[in-house]
Amino acid sequence: MPNHLAVELPDMQRLDPRHPMADLSQSLPLRGVTILAVEDSRFASEALRLMCRRLGARLRRAETLQAARSHLKLYRPTVVLVDLGLPDGRGEALIREIVTKGPGGPIVLGTSGDITGRASALAAGADGFLEKPLESIAAFQNTLIRHLPDETARLDASLDPPLQPDNLALRDDFARAAALIEAGTDAETQIYLSGFLTGVARHAHDAALAEAAECVGNAPLSGRLDQLRQMLAGRLANPSIAFGTNAAKA
Repeated sequence: MPNHLAVELPDMQRLDPRHPMADLSQSLPLRGVTILAVEDSRFASEALRLMCRRLGARLRRAETLQAARSHLKLYRPTVVLVDLGLPDGRGEALIREIVTKGPGGPIVLGTSGDITGRASALAAGADGFLEKPLESIAAFQNTLIRHLPDETARLDASLDPPLQPDNLALRDDFARAAALIEAGTDAETQIYLSGFLTGVARHAHDAALAEAAECVGNAPLSGRLDQLRQMLAGRLANPSIAFGTNAAKA
């Protein structure tokens, strides 16, 4: 799997003029904005792709700190979204690296499903914070425009159309977590696995899996990982569970 990829956004589909987001589709309020998402979850990245497509922004993705650093040597995005839990370290380190380069750099926003993430990201120097799950186009745009020089009209979150990220991206995230468990999990990897899968499960509204994944971060390896292994196997084997249909009960 490549460390980063560029996502070329297709043309917007024209919405019915009566649709609550019709004006947004025509104005593309974030046209010209380039966003680098430093994000290891394919499911979260797919949600970002859909939001950027609706708003007219261009999205690029880096899965690791190393890939993000390589990207920033070559490109100058308008905004960098930094997930705080990444495979090769903490996102706060990258935030500090970017902001210490001084004025003229990109807007930096931290993102996490951990309730302590906001304070941690802001302490590292982030301009703002996006809480996961990333589901509201209005909240996404309104957070960005607070920091952009040409502020556009804010959106009413009650008018948000539903986002439907690709379920295959969710399945890939589950498969990645299962592979981490099978490869052998030391204490450091266990903490990463817990944070990664907790965020993915919350984004998928899978309460049972989120609870199990969160417990793994603070529990002995064997018992909790066995439970998590079985839950992931069930979701990978049964699409109705893996894709959230019965996730809350499984």
